[in-house]
Amino acid sequence: MSSINTNTSALTALQSLSATNKALETTQSRISTGYRVASAADNAAYWSIATTMRSDNKANSILQDALGLGAGKLDTAYTAMNKAIDVVDQLKQKVLAAKTASSDDRAKIQTEITSLQAQLKDNIGGANYAGSNLLQTDSTDTAHDKLTIMTSYNRDSSGKVTTGTIEVKFSDTRLIDAGSGTAASGGILDTTFAVGTGSGASSASILTLDVTGSGLASTDFDDMLTGIEAGLKKMATGAASLGAAKARVDLQKDFVSQLSDSIDRGVGQLVDADMNKESTRLQALQVQQQLGIQSLSIANSNSQQILSLFRG
Repeated sequence: MSSINTNTSALTALQSLSATNKALETTQSRISTGYRVASAADNAAYWSIATTMRSDNKANSILQDALGLGAGKLDTAYTAMNKAIDVVDQLKQKVLAAKTASSDDRAKIQTEITSLQAQLKDNIGGANYAGSNLLQTDSTDTAHDKLTIMTSYNRDSSGKVTTGTIEVKFSDTRLIDAGSGTAASGGILDTTFAVGTGSGASSASILTLDVTGSGLASTDFDDMLTGIEAGLKKMATGAASLGAAKARVDLQKDFVSQLSDSIDRGVGQLVDADMNKESTRLQALQVQQQLGIQSLSIANSNSQQILSLFRG
């Protein structure tokens, strides 16, 4: 039946063209944004997962920055600690040489010792990174007695967040006490040890060694060497602590970097558009759109043919 009130063919063609235009709009949006799921309306579950994982990855980015900063501090302190050990080794050799040297030779050796002591202070004072010097800290500041590096951001299924850290105690790495007053003598190099016994006993530290005293006996030099050895042992422990922390930070940096890349890939698999498929779909939809327009034009022309029935 032909009708001028209802053009069934045109309505069908119009619905088909509308569906094609909607699909074409979706495909163009995916191509322009690169996302198959750009909003919750596209896929609420995937969008929610992707949003949460992107948030976690932002936290991982902060972790990478914190680990990089921590690695710089540890590496600087470790380098300076090893250099300080080398200098203290030289001090030990000088004291050992002074034990059997003449008074004149001891004075010359003391000049070298003083130079090495100044070198120690310069090396330690220069071991500063981003305002932190792990080798020169205040033993009286109990509120800040360790270096804390954040290493991980963990969120369980209930949403509870915990963070992992690496800690290096300043008491293990402190070579010179930066505090003031008599209580501030907690550094490995400025901690005093006894030299001699009885009425001739005195005290010295690695930074205040003096081999020119006229009353120094052989046992006094042994006491100095014992104090130096004790300092070297503590310095080796400090270097080991720094080295272990540095190795762990390096491993964690690699892990966080790989984890971040893995999360990016996972999110991409959920929400990224396949551009090969979308480009093929775009071409097909453009052809369908053209055919739909042509079909609607033909359907609309059918109504015009009814006029020929009323021509005389």
